[in-house]
Amino acid sequence: MTKRLRRPPAADLSGQAIATRLVHAGRGPGLAEGVVNPPVWRASTMLFDSCADLDAGNAAPDAGLYYGRRGSPTHWALEDALTALEPGAAGTKLFPSGVAAITTALLAVVKSGDHVLITDSAYEPTRLFANDILKRMGVTTQYFDPAIGAGIADMIRPETSVILLESPGSLTFEIQDIPAITAIARSRGVVTLIDNTWATPLRHQPLALGCDISIQALTKYVGGHSDLMMGSATATPALLPRLKAATYRLGHSVSPDDAALALRGLRTLAVRLDRQEASALTIARWLEGQDAVERVLHPALPSHPGHALWRRDFTGASGLFGFVLKRGSRQQLGALIDDLAHFGIGFSWGGFESLALPVKMDGCRSVTTLDYTGPIVRLSIGLEDPADLIADLAAGLARHEAQFA
Repeated sequence: MTKRLRRPPAADLSGQAIATRLVHAGRGPGLAEGVVNPPVWRASTMLFDSCADLDAGNAAPDAGLYYGRRGSPTHWALEDALTALEPGAAGTKLFPSGVAAITTALLAVVKSGDHVLITDSAYEPTRLFANDILKRMGVTTQYFDPAIGAGIADMIRPETSVILLESPGSLTFEIQDIPAITAIARSRGVVTLIDNTWATPLRHQPLALGCDISIQALTKYVGGHSDLMMGSATATPALLPRLKAATYRLGHSVSPDDAALALRGLRTLAVRLDRQEASALTIARWLEGQDAVERVLHPALPSHPGHALWRRDFTGASGLFGFVLKRGSRQQLGALIDDLAHFGIGFSWGGFESLALPVKMDGCRSVTTLDYTGPIVRLSIGLEDPADLIADLAAGLARHEAQFA
């Protein structure tokens, strides 16, 4: 037999631009020998040369091939590549969905009797997990205004263990003052987690702003082609051991085939995100000029309440935003959405195709209210020509307004 494959040290790409890191991270000796892409390693059982070799593996299971659930070079390559995108990161773990990444990160840091603070704009499955599973564990959840900033200090209790952020919110797109919140959290010994799916590390690097764990639904922009489900959590050195332990104890693993798809998507993320950002801004600016539209919910627009924070903390935007209509109800949005030619109707976002979703806010707020009452449409802008998407939306807005003629 040959010796078990050891996990190679990740290459130091810290001096490279992030687009360069996207191309080169997670490649090289031990991961891709003489080929461009790391091969797909499908394996559950890893073989040991001897009892002594087995004992060495037991002592350091993450140092090389150990068991399928601990990963293979395909998984290592993706983990290393994601870690290379986050200044201050010590490592990344992979999960079968973005929700699994969020819930595992929470379980890594909470215990019975703890108090958890969650932004009121959080992703609905995060809220459901907190209100159900964490509650049954004896963990108290309190929601806070996304605009609270340094005011979070007044909500931290002796038993507060974690603050969960999401900036911008994926339905209503509020921007949070991450540095203000993380500075207070660290001074009080509270862990901060953030869902960074909207921006990806290309547009926002939350660990550098003081967060402890940065989470993504790789299903979306990293995958980029609407054909895989996966999440990731990237942690600082202090939090990585706890994240690893929770991941293994909960039995999370991902398919090496899906990891290979995520790696492939990652390599083109920069060019796709540039195109989607530009197209989305073109469409958002056009929507601001439409009589039927009350407001556009896009942080990169000067009209957005969080625009100054976005300019300070982000290096760009993505292709997801919303808009509010002046009249009608959610039930009347079918006139706009149902006959769109270039927008699918569906959950998720970040793929090459555009999507339009009627937003349902029922049960999505606990302590804040919206200052608008019209129905909300969320758009995920893909890679189509923006002129075609604008023409499609113009026809849809005309159909919507015809209901009130």
